Amino acid sequence: MKALIQNTIDRRIEKAREFFIFMGEIFELLYQTIKCTFSGKFYVSRLMEQINQLGFGSTSITVVIGLTMGLVMTLNFGYGLTKFGGTLYVPAVVSLSLAREMAPLFTSLLVAGRVGSGIAAEIGAMNVTQQVDAIRALGTSPVRVLVVPRFWALVISLPLLSALSFAVGIFGGMIVCMSEFDIIPGFYFFKVFSTVKFYDYMSGIVKSAIFAGIITIFACYKGLHTKDGTKGVGVSTTWVVVTASILILITDFFISKIFLVIWG
Repeated sequence: MKALIQNTIDRRIEKAREFFIFMGEIFELLYQTIKCTFSGKFYVSRLMEQINQLGFGSTSITVVIGLTMGLVMTLNFGYGLTKFGGTLYVPAVVSLSLAREMAPLFTSLLVAGRVGSGIAAEIGAMNVTQQVDAIRALGTSPVRVLVVPRFWALVISLPLLSALSFAVGIFGGMIVCMSEFDIIPGFYFFKVFSTVKFYDYMSGIVKSAIFAGIITIFACYKGLHTKDGTKGVGVSTTWVVVTASILILITDFFISKIFLVIWG
């Protein structure tokens, strides 16, 4: 019995030690990324390539999720508020929800699935085929070549994608308001622009930039630590999607709380 308890304690201690080592390596990768950005050579061409691949390549799914959110949210809020005579408040509720929460959150979750898995698979395949070791052998930092361009490409692209998702969602809401609740476009846009303030837009933009950092750092970390050939690549991509999605949801709560305290 005593040996069983001791083994359980040892396993817990080992798990805790591994967790703290993991978090230390994550923050070390983030530090090296920032350091490489502001010292030494910066690969602008790689940054533009990644913006095209990660950002522009995600435009279609962003339009789809933005339009779907606008249509569904307006429909549900509309019929819900109609029961209480609050149909005229639908544009305000939908636009505020999209700007502060729904557009950045759902766009980031979709991008985490598409881009996060792609980054982990690409860098993981390079790692198991020793291409990352070849970069080191040439005297170049893999962080500078592989991580920095992807990190800044997504930090730039994801806020723009969230803004696009918000705009398309507003358009979808207008269609439902016109067809289902007889709200004319002029009144709809008046309520949208009079409700959503500058700090509401900034809340979504800042959230998206932070989510982008989470996605790229965890995807690049897992890619650089991928082992066991193609099987390991598959495991890494799954891990990145699940971990990044959970972290985005948890982080969203705390960022929302901070912004509500600051701006109300």
